[in-house]
Amino acid sequence: MLFTSYAFIPFFLIVVLVSRALSNWTARKAFLLVASYLFYAAWNPPFVILLWISTLIDWHVAKRIDRSQSMRARRSLLLVTLLVNLGLLGYFKYFGFLVRSMTELLAAVNVNVTFADPDIILPVGISFYTFQTLSYTLDVYRRKARPGRSFLDYALYVTFFPQLVAGPIVRATEFLPQCVASRKATSSQIGWGLSLFTIGLFAKVVIADALMAPVVESVYDVATPAGFLPAWTGTVAFAMQIFCDFFGYSTCAIGVALTLGFALPDNFRFPYGAVGFSDFWRRWHISLSTWLRDYLYIPLGGNRKGATRTYVNLAITMLLGGLWHGASWMFLIWGGASRVLLDRGTPAGAITTFKTGGLERTTGTARVGASDVWAGVRRVGLFSSGQYESGHGVDFRHGLLQLGGVFKNHVNHLRRCPCR
Repeated sequence: MLFTSYAFIPFFLIVVLVSRALSNWTARKAFLLVASYLFYAAWNPPFVILLWISTLIDWHVAKRIDRSQSMRARRSLLLVTLLVNLGLLGYFKYFGFLVRSMTELLAAVNVNVTFADPDIILPVGISFYTFQTLSYTLDVYRRKARPGRSFLDYALYVTFFPQLVAGPIVRATEFLPQCVASRKATSSQIGWGLSLFTIGLFAKVVIADALMAPVVESVYDVATPAGFLPAWTGTVAFAMQIFCDFFGYSTCAIGVALTLGFALPDNFRFPYGAVGFSDFWRRWHISLSTWLRDYLYIPLGGNRKGATRTYVNLAITMLLGGLWHGASWMFLIWGGASRVLLDRGTPAGAITTFKTGGLERTTGTARVGASDVWAGVRRVGLFSSGQYESGHGVDFRHGLLQLGGVFKNHVNHLRRCPCR
Protein backbone atom coordinates (compact mmCIF):
# COMPACT_ATOMS: atom_id res chain seq x y z
CA MET A 1 0.00 0.00 0.00
CA LEU A 2 1.24 3.48 -0.85
CA PHE A 3 0.19 6.89 0.42
CA THR A 4 -0.92 7.73 -3.12
CA SER A 5 -3.29 4.77 -3.41
CA TYR A 6 -7.04 5.14 -2.92
CA ALA A 7 -6.99 2.35 -0.35
CA PHE A 8 -4.74 4.34 1.96
CA ILE A 9 -7.33 7.00 2.83
CA PRO A 10 -9.86 4.65 4.51
CA PHE A 11 -6.99 2.68 6.04
CA PHE A 12 -5.51 5.85 7.51
CA LEU A 13 -8.87 7.06 8.87
CA ILE A 14 -9.54 3.72 10.56
CA VAL A 15 -6.05 3.65 12.11
CA VAL A 16 -6.37 7.19 13.49
CA LEU A 17 -9.87 6.66 14.89
CA VAL A 18 -9.16 3.27 16.48
CA SER A 19 -5.81 4.31 17.93
CA ARG A 20 -7.40 7.36 19.54
CA ALA A 21 -10.23 5.26 20.91
CA LEU A 22 -7.84 2.88 22.68
CA SER A 23 -7.00 4.22 26.12
CA ASN A 24 -4.47 1.53 27.02
CA TRP A 25 -1.01 2.50 25.67
CA THR A 26 0.16 -1.09 25.18
CA ALA A 27 -3.02 -1.97 23.31
CA ARG A 28 -2.59 1.12 21.13
CA LYS A 29 0.98 0.17 20.24
CA ALA A 30 -0.08 -3.40 19.49
CA PHE A 31 -2.82 -2.08 17.22
CA LEU A 32 -0.34 0.16 15.36
CA LEU A 33 1.97 -2.83 14.93
CA VAL A 34 -0.81 -4.98 13.44
CA ALA A 35 -1.91 -2.09 11.24
CA SER A 36 1.68 -1.70 10.01
CA TYR A 37 1.86 -5.38 9.08
CA LEU A 38 -1.46 -5.07 7.22
CA PHE A 39 -0.15 -1.95 5.45
CA TYR A 40 2.88 -3.91 4.22
CA ALA A 41 0.93 -7.11 3.50
CA ALA A 42 -1.44 -5.19 1.21
CA TRP A 43 1.42 -5.21 -1.32
CA ASN A 44 2.52 -8.86 -1.01
CA PRO A 45 1.61 -10.79 2.17
CA PRO A 46 4.41 -13.41 2.14
CA PHE A 47 7.09 -10.72 2.34
CA VAL A 48 5.96 -9.83 5.85
CA ILE A 49 8.05 -12.87 6.81
CA LEU A 50 11.19 -10.90 5.89
CA LEU A 51 10.18 -8.22 8.35
CA TRP A 52 9.73 -10.84 11.04
CA ILE A 53 13.15 -12.35 10.30
CA SER A 54 14.94 -9.00 10.55
CA THR A 55 13.01 -8.04 13.66
CA LEU A 56 13.64 -11.29 15.55
CA ILE A 57 17.29 -11.67 14.56
CA ASP A 58 18.30 -8.13 15.46
CA TRP A 59 16.30 -8.10 18.70
CA HIS A 60 17.96 -11.24 20.07
CA VAL A 61 21.43 -10.52 18.65
CA ALA A 62 21.47 -7.02 20.15
CA LYS A 63 20.50 -8.43 23.56
CA ARG A 64 23.37 -10.94 23.44
CA ILE A 65 25.84 -8.33 22.20
CA ASP A 66 24.96 -6.09 25.13
CA ARG A 67 25.42 -8.89 27.67
CA SER A 68 28.68 -10.17 26.19
CA GLN A 69 32.01 -8.89 27.52
CA SER A 70 34.13 -10.77 25.00
CA MET A 71 35.05 -8.67 21.96
CA ARG A 72 35.40 -11.81 19.88
CA ALA A 73 31.88 -12.94 20.79
CA ARG A 74 30.49 -9.47 20.15
CA ARG A 75 32.07 -9.38 16.71
CA SER A 76 30.76 -12.84 15.91
CA LEU A 77 27.24 -11.82 16.89
CA LEU A 78 27.51 -8.63 14.84
CA LEU A 79 28.62 -10.73 11.89
CA VAL A 80 25.44 -12.79 12.23
CA THR A 81 23.15 -9.79 11.91
CA LEU A 82 25.24 -8.35 9.05
CA LEU A 83 25.09 -11.63 7.14
CA VAL A 84 21.36 -12.06 7.66
CA ASN A 85 20.30 -8.50 6.85
CA LEU A 86 22.77 -7.76 4.07
CA GLY A 87 22.35 -11.29 2.74
CA LEU A 88 18.60 -10.81 2.33
CA LEU A 89 19.12 -7.35 0.82
CA GLY A 90 21.81 -8.63 -1.51
CA TYR A 91 19.78 -11.59 -2.74
CA PHE A 92 16.52 -9.78 -3.39
CA LYS A 93 17.98 -6.53 -4.72
CA TYR A 94 21.32 -7.36 -6.33
CA PHE A 95 21.47 -11.05 -7.28
CA GLY A 96 19.66 -10.55 -10.58
CA PHE A 97 21.91 -7.57 -11.36
CA LEU A 98 25.01 -9.67 -10.69
CA VAL A 99 23.76 -12.47 -12.94
CA ARG A 100 23.03 -10.08 -15.81
CA SER A 101 26.37 -8.32 -15.35
CA MET A 102 28.23 -11.63 -15.38
CA THR A 103 26.48 -12.64 -18.58
CA GLU A 104 27.40 -9.34 -20.25
CA LEU A 105 30.99 -9.56 -19.02
CA LEU A 106 31.45 -13.08 -20.40
CA ALA A 107 29.86 -12.06 -23.69
CA ALA A 108 32.35 -9.19 -23.95
CA VAL A 109 35.23 -11.70 -23.96
CA ASN A 110 33.42 -13.99 -26.44
CA VAL A 111 32.27 -16.52 -23.86
CA ASN A 112 28.68 -17.29 -24.68
CA VAL A 113 27.12 -18.49 -21.45
CA THR A 114 23.50 -17.78 -20.69
CA PHE A 115 22.35 -17.87 -17.10
CA ALA A 116 18.68 -18.19 -16.32
CA ASP A 117 17.15 -14.89 -15.27
CA PRO A 118 16.35 -15.34 -11.55
CA ASP A 119 13.32 -13.01 -11.89
CA ILE A 120 13.38 -12.11 -8.21
CA ILE A 121 10.63 -9.87 -6.83
CA LEU A 122 12.12 -6.93 -4.95
CA PRO A 123 10.40 -6.49 -1.56
CA VAL A 124 9.20 -2.92 -1.23
CA GLY A 125 11.12 -0.89 1.35
CA ILE A 126 13.77 -3.56 2.03
CA SER A 127 16.61 -1.05 1.62
CA PHE A 128 15.04 1.24 4.21
CA TYR A 129 14.12 -1.21 6.95
CA THR A 130 17.39 -3.12 6.52
CA PHE A 131 19.42 0.01 7.23
CA GLN A 132 17.07 0.88 10.08
CA THR A 133 17.45 -2.45 11.88
CA LEU A 134 21.20 -2.47 11.25
CA SER A 135 21.57 0.93 12.88
CA TYR A 136 19.98 -0.47 16.05
CA THR A 137 22.37 -3.41 16.32
CA LEU A 138 25.39 -1.31 15.38
CA ASP A 139 24.55 1.29 18.04
CA VAL A 140 24.29 -1.45 20.66
CA TYR A 141 27.57 -2.97 19.46
CA ARG A 142 29.35 0.38 19.72
CA ARG A 143 27.87 0.98 23.21
CA LYS A 144 26.06 4.08 21.95
CA ALA A 145 22.65 2.67 22.86
CA ARG A 146 21.16 0.07 25.15
CA PRO A 147 18.84 -2.64 23.82
CA GLY A 148 15.16 -1.86 24.03
CA ARG A 149 13.27 -3.25 27.00
CA SER A 150 10.07 -3.99 25.12
CA PHE A 151 9.92 -6.28 22.11
CA LEU A 152 6.61 -4.66 21.16
CA ASP A 153 8.28 -1.24 21.04
CA TYR A 154 11.15 -2.58 18.95
CA ALA A 155 8.84 -4.40 16.52
CA LEU A 156 6.84 -1.19 16.10
CA TYR A 157 10.08 0.72 15.50
CA VAL A 158 11.02 -1.63 12.65
CA THR A 159 7.55 -1.81 11.11
CA PHE A 160 5.93 1.59 11.81
CA PHE A 161 4.02 2.04 8.56
CA PRO A 162 4.50 5.79 7.87
CA GLN A 163 8.23 5.35 7.27
CA LEU A 164 8.32 1.64 6.41
CA VAL A 165 8.53 1.65 2.62
CA ALA A 166 10.28 4.93 1.73
CA GLY A 167 11.83 6.42 4.84
CA PRO A 168 13.00 8.52 6.51
CA ILE A 169 15.47 6.02 7.96
CA VAL A 170 14.81 6.39 11.69
CA ARG A 171 17.29 5.60 14.47
CA ALA A 172 16.16 3.55 17.46
CA THR A 173 17.46 6.30 19.73
CA GLU A 174 14.96 8.66 18.08
CA PHE A 175 11.93 6.37 18.07
CA LEU A 176 12.07 4.02 21.06
CA PRO A 177 11.98 6.82 23.69
CA GLN A 178 8.67 7.92 22.16
CA CYS A 179 7.22 4.49 22.95
CA VAL A 180 7.84 4.63 26.69
CA ALA A 181 5.09 6.95 27.87
CA SER A 182 1.54 7.08 26.55
CA ARG A 183 1.16 9.62 23.79
CA LYS A 184 -1.83 10.81 21.83
CA ALA A 185 -1.67 13.49 19.14
CA THR A 186 -2.98 16.88 20.19
CA SER A 187 -5.35 18.84 17.98
CA SER A 188 -2.42 21.01 16.94
CA GLN A 189 -0.34 17.96 15.97
CA ILE A 190 -3.24 16.51 14.00
CA GLY A 191 -3.69 19.80 12.17
CA TRP A 192 -0.01 20.07 11.32
CA GLY A 193 0.17 16.38 10.42
CA LEU A 194 -2.73 16.60 7.99
CA SER A 195 -1.26 19.78 6.51
CA LEU A 196 2.11 18.11 5.95
CA PHE A 197 0.40 15.06 4.46
CA THR A 198 -1.56 17.28 2.06
CA ILE A 199 1.55 19.23 1.05
CA GLY A 200 3.51 16.03 0.48
CA LEU A 201 0.71 14.44 -1.49
CA PHE A 202 0.40 17.53 -3.69
CA ALA A 203 4.15 17.59 -4.31
CA LYS A 204 4.22 13.89 -5.21
CA VAL A 205 0.99 13.45 -7.19
CA VAL A 206 0.47 16.84 -8.80
CA ILE A 207 3.93 18.36 -9.29
CA ALA A 208 6.13 15.26 -9.67
CA ASP A 209 3.78 12.82 -11.40
CA ALA A 210 1.26 14.99 -13.26
CA LEU A 211 3.26 18.08 -14.21
CA MET A 212 6.97 17.24 -14.34
CA ALA A 213 6.96 13.56 -15.40
CA PRO A 214 5.43 14.15 -18.88
CA VAL A 215 7.99 16.89 -19.58
CA VAL A 216 10.87 14.64 -18.51
CA GLU A 217 9.63 11.70 -20.57
CA SER A 218 9.17 13.87 -23.66
CA VAL A 219 12.88 14.75 -23.51
CA TYR A 220 14.61 11.67 -22.10
CA ASP A 221 12.44 8.97 -23.68
CA VAL A 222 13.29 9.86 -27.28
CA ALA A 223 15.64 8.50 -29.89
CA THR A 224 16.26 11.85 -31.59
CA PRO A 225 18.54 14.57 -30.20
CA ALA A 226 16.86 17.34 -28.26
CA GLY A 227 17.59 20.99 -28.89
CA PHE A 228 19.16 23.35 -26.38
CA LEU A 229 15.94 24.66 -24.84
CA PRO A 230 14.10 21.29 -24.66
CA ALA A 231 17.20 19.66 -23.18
CA TRP A 232 17.47 22.24 -20.41
CA THR A 233 13.71 22.15 -19.86
CA GLY A 234 13.81 18.37 -19.43
CA THR A 235 16.75 18.49 -17.04
CA VAL A 236 15.26 21.23 -14.86
CA ALA A 237 11.92 19.39 -14.91
CA PHE A 238 13.65 16.22 -13.76
CA ALA A 239 15.35 18.09 -10.92
CA MET A 240 11.91 19.28 -9.82
CA GLN A 241 10.32 15.87 -10.35
CA ILE A 242 12.82 13.88 -8.31
CA PHE A 243 12.84 16.42 -5.48
CA CYS A 244 9.03 16.59 -5.28
CA ASP A 245 8.83 12.80 -5.51
CA PHE A 246 11.25 12.12 -2.63
CA PHE A 247 10.37 15.20 -0.56
CA GLY A 248 6.64 14.63 -1.10
CA TYR A 249 6.66 11.03 0.10
CA SER A 250 8.90 11.82 3.10
CA THR A 251 6.66 14.75 4.05
CA CYS A 252 3.61 12.48 3.84
CA ALA A 253 5.35 10.04 6.20
CA ILE A 254 6.21 12.78 8.69
CA GLY A 255 2.65 14.11 8.56
CA VAL A 256 0.99 10.71 9.02
CA ALA A 257 3.27 9.89 11.95
CA LEU A 258 2.50 13.24 13.57
CA THR A 259 -1.26 12.60 13.46
CA LEU A 260 -0.53 9.45 15.46
CA GLY A 261 1.58 11.34 17.99
CA PHE A 262 5.04 10.34 16.74
CA ALA A 263 7.83 12.60 15.47
CA LEU A 264 10.01 11.53 12.54
CA PRO A 265 13.20 13.35 11.51
CA ASP A 266 13.35 15.80 8.61
CA ASN A 267 14.70 14.26 5.43
CA PHE A 268 15.11 17.28 3.14
CA ARG A 269 16.26 20.78 4.04
CA PHE A 270 16.13 23.05 1.00
CA PRO A 271 18.70 20.98 -0.97
CA TYR A 272 18.60 23.17 -4.06
CA GLY A 273 19.64 26.09 -1.88
CA ALA A 274 22.92 24.34 -1.10
CA VAL A 275 26.23 26.12 -1.58
CA GLY A 276 28.51 23.45 -2.98
CA PHE A 277 28.06 19.72 -3.40
CA SER A 278 29.08 18.80 0.14
CA ASP A 279 26.43 21.16 1.45
CA PHE A 280 23.94 19.55 -0.91
CA TRP A 281 24.43 16.15 0.74
CA ARG A 282 23.83 17.71 4.14
CA ARG A 283 20.40 18.75 2.90
CA TRP A 284 19.30 15.92 0.56
CA HIS A 285 17.95 12.62 1.90
CA ILE A 286 19.42 13.52 5.27
CA SER A 287 18.54 10.25 7.00
CA LEU A 288 20.45 8.27 4.36
CA SER A 289 23.48 10.56 4.11
CA THR A 290 23.89 10.64 7.90
CA TRP A 291 23.48 6.84 8.03
CA LEU A 292 26.26 6.41 5.46
CA ARG A 293 28.41 8.87 7.39
CA ASP A 294 27.90 7.30 10.82
CA TYR A 295 27.88 3.60 9.93
CA LEU A 296 30.17 3.43 6.90
CA TYR A 297 32.40 6.47 6.34
CA ILE A 298 33.44 7.06 9.97
CA PRO A 299 33.98 3.34 10.79
CA LEU A 300 36.20 3.11 7.69
CA GLY A 301 38.37 5.81 9.23
CA GLY A 302 36.72 8.96 7.95
CA ASN A 303 39.30 11.68 7.49
CA ARG A 304 41.43 10.58 10.44
CA LYS A 305 43.98 8.50 8.53
CA GLY A 306 45.44 10.87 5.99
CA ALA A 307 44.39 12.36 2.68
CA THR A 308 44.70 9.19 0.59
CA ARG A 309 42.66 7.10 2.99
CA THR A 310 40.06 9.88 3.19
CA TYR A 311 39.65 9.85 -0.61
CA VAL A 312 39.29 6.05 -0.56
CA ASN A 313 36.74 6.15 2.27
CA LEU A 314 34.69 8.77 0.45
CA ALA A 315 34.83 6.73 -2.76
CA ILE A 316 33.61 3.56 -1.03
CA THR A 317 30.85 5.47 0.76
CA MET A 318 29.54 7.26 -2.34
CA LEU A 319 29.79 4.18 -4.59
CA LEU A 320 27.84 2.06 -2.12
CA GLY A 321 25.43 4.95 -1.56
CA GLY A 322 24.79 5.06 -5.29
CA LEU A 323 24.29 1.30 -5.43
CA TRP A 324 21.87 1.50 -2.47
CA HIS A 325 19.50 3.51 -4.67
CA GLY A 326 19.19 0.73 -7.24
CA ALA A 327 20.80 -2.32 -8.83
CA SER A 328 22.18 -0.65 -11.93
CA TRP A 329 25.57 0.35 -13.27
CA MET A 330 24.18 3.84 -13.78
CA PHE A 331 23.58 4.18 -10.04
CA LEU A 332 27.16 3.03 -9.41
CA ILE A 333 28.43 5.60 -11.92
CA TRP A 334 26.25 8.24 -10.31
CA GLY A 335 27.80 7.41 -6.93
CA GLY A 336 31.26 7.75 -8.45
CA ALA A 337 30.32 11.08 -10.03
CA SER A 338 29.03 12.29 -6.67
CA ARG A 339 32.38 11.32 -5.14
CA VAL A 340 34.26 13.36 -7.76
CA LEU A 341 32.00 16.37 -7.23
CA LEU A 342 32.58 16.20 -3.47
CA ASP A 343 36.20 17.15 -4.17
CA ARG A 344 34.97 20.52 -5.33
CA GLY A 345 33.49 21.00 -1.89
CA THR A 346 32.16 24.35 -0.85
CA PRO A 347 34.05 27.47 -1.91
CA ALA A 348 36.05 29.01 0.91
CA GLY A 349 34.08 31.77 2.56
CA ALA A 350 30.95 30.84 0.61
CA ILE A 351 29.02 29.85 3.71
CA THR A 352 28.60 31.99 6.77
CA THR A 353 26.96 30.56 9.87
CA PHE A 354 25.53 32.86 12.50
CA LYS A 355 23.06 32.67 15.35
CA THR A 356 20.02 34.82 15.87
CA GLY A 357 17.18 34.31 18.26
CA GLY A 358 18.75 31.04 19.44
CA LEU A 359 18.60 29.54 15.94
CA GLU A 360 21.59 28.70 13.77
CA ARG A 361 21.26 30.08 10.27
CA THR A 362 23.39 29.69 7.19
CA THR A 363 23.83 32.04 4.29
CA GLY A 364 26.25 32.45 1.46
CA THR A 365 26.95 32.92 -2.23
CA ALA A 366 29.14 31.07 -4.66
CA ARG A 367 30.58 31.73 -8.08
CA VAL A 368 28.95 29.60 -10.73
CA GLY A 369 30.74 29.01 -14.00
CA ALA A 370 30.21 26.93 -17.12
CA SER A 371 32.18 24.02 -15.65
CA ASP A 372 29.98 24.05 -12.51
CA VAL A 373 26.78 24.03 -14.54
CA TRP A 374 28.10 21.27 -16.80
CA ALA A 375 28.99 19.19 -13.72
CA GLY A 376 25.47 19.73 -12.39
CA VAL A 377 23.94 18.72 -15.71
CA ARG A 378 25.96 15.53 -15.74
CA ARG A 379 25.00 14.83 -12.12
CA VAL A 380 21.28 15.23 -12.77
CA GLY A 381 21.56 13.37 -16.06
CA LEU A 382 23.39 10.41 -14.59
CA PHE A 383 20.89 10.14 -11.77
CA SER A 384 17.91 10.40 -14.07
CA SER A 385 19.29 7.71 -16.33
CA GLY A 386 19.76 5.34 -13.43
CA GLN A 387 16.41 6.22 -11.87
CA TYR A 388 14.36 5.54 -14.95
CA GLU A 389 16.37 2.54 -16.05
CA SER A 390 15.82 0.90 -12.69
CA GLY A 391 12.29 2.12 -12.00
CA HIS A 392 10.67 1.79 -15.39
CA GLY A 393 12.84 -0.61 -17.34
CA VAL A 394 13.69 2.04 -19.94
CA ASP A 395 17.26 2.55 -21.14
CA PHE A 396 17.98 6.27 -21.45
CA ARG A 397 21.74 6.00 -21.89
CA HIS A 398 21.69 6.62 -25.64
CA GLY A 399 19.48 9.66 -25.28
CA LEU A 400 21.58 10.89 -22.35
CA LEU A 401 24.73 10.86 -24.46
CA GLN A 402 22.94 12.83 -27.17
CA LEU A 403 21.73 15.38 -24.62
CA GLY A 404 25.22 15.55 -23.15
CA GLY A 405 26.57 16.58 -26.53
CA VAL A 406 23.93 19.28 -26.84
CA PHE A 407 24.76 20.66 -23.38
CA LYS A 408 28.48 20.53 -24.07
CA ASN A 409 28.11 22.46 -27.33
CA HIS A 410 25.97 25.19 -25.79
CA VAL A 411 27.46 25.51 -22.31
CA ASN A 412 29.86 28.29 -23.34
CA HIS A 413 26.86 30.56 -23.74
CA LEU A 414 26.59 30.46 -19.95
CA ARG A 415 29.88 32.34 -19.61
CA ARG A 416 27.93 35.54 -20.25
CA CYS A 417 25.55 34.70 -17.36
CA PRO A 418 25.38 37.58 -14.82
CA CYS A 419 25.84 35.06 -11.97
CA ARG A 420 29.55 34.91 -12.84
